[in-house]
Amino acid sequence: MAKVLILDQSKSMRNTLRERLEFEGFSTEAAEDEATASKMCETIPFDVILSDSSMHVPDAGIPFIVISSDNDIASAVNAVRSGARDFLTKPIDMNRLLRTLRTTVGADDTESQPKPHTTRARRHAANTVEPIIGQSAEMQHVRNLIDKVAQSEARVLITGENGTGKELVARWLHEKSHRCGAPFVEVNCAAIPSELIESELFGHEKGAFTSAIKQRKGKFEQANGGTLFMDEIGDMSLSAQAKVLRALQESRISRVGSDRDIDVDVRVVAATNKNLRDEIAKGNFREDLYHRIGVIVIKVPALRDHADDIPLLVEYFISKICEEYGIPAKEITPEAVDALKQMRWSGNIRELRNVIERLIVLSGESITADDIAVYC
Repeated sequence: MAKVLILDQSKSMRNTLRERLEFEGFSTEAAEDEATASKMCETIPFDVILSDSSMHVPDAGIPFIVISSDNDIASAVNAVRSGARDFLTKPIDMNRLLRTLRTTVGADDTESQPKPHTTRARRHAANTVEPIIGQSAEMQHVRNLIDKVAQSEARVLITGENGTGKELVARWLHEKSHRCGAPFVEVNCAAIPSELIESELFGHEKGAFTSAIKQRKGKFEQANGGTLFMDEIGDMSLSAQAKVLRALQESRISRVGSDRDIDVDVRVVAATNKNLRDEIAKGNFREDLYHRIGVIVIKVPALRDHADDIPLLVEYFISKICEEYGIPAKEITPEAVDALKQMRWSGNIRELRNVIERLIVLSGESITADDIAVYC
């Protein structure tokens, strides 16, 4: 049984967390100050520490998770830099906290797991979902929409250029929904040949076509009870669109080569970098499907439209990438950050991350404006 130390000045918070975690199968102890926590760590073999951000975590080599009343990105970055496994804000998302705890202590398959139906979700999300970085009005609007829409069953269409973070938005819609304990399954409609897309989505029976040597479940069945993220849905063939429309209308699918219907309970979140209204006018996309998938539309802005968020993104990526490389976080000069803000970023946040990784590898002790000029 995994042991958790709860470090928080608030007695009510300590009691609430202890009650919930013990119900979920964890063994808990609580401390109201750093001195008490340090003494307890000397005698009790804790597996993880759950600490309020205002407290100093004992330097005992124990993994820790930070909980804060402050929803500030800089605080999250500092927590990650200091070694925190995750940074959560109050009120606490208990589903996310439990997933992080189980991942941290390696308890996915232990007796402390009281809800077997969540196994696949925790295996799929071995790492917690990355935060949506940015304090600009544009990114605040995206986060507000996610919070409003996630708990509903409304289908969502996410639009935006390549590299803006559409998949991340989809993951947060799932993470904040009541389906978060079930699978999040993604399919890139542009990466699958048109002749195979129906089999990929709906599955097939053995012998349905030449290479169908055994029965196979499609993405809709794999996502049953959870969320199916259909990326680049604007690239799907018209024949596949017709079957997706039926699946959404009737909540049932039929495998290729079968005449039997299968009921599915799936929330579909779709994304595209195309203007689907233009595609409808060209005859490339079904208007009835557009209205089915676009109950709520979330437009993710291009990076150049919220360039003021670049310093926060740069700081986050430097911290994360250096941690992955196992090296101290590199410094970056203000002049270098200003130079990055002036770039056009046609590849958006994905391109920015790649550039930061390149600069970390190729620069000296710190990243300077000269490095930007040479390597960008």
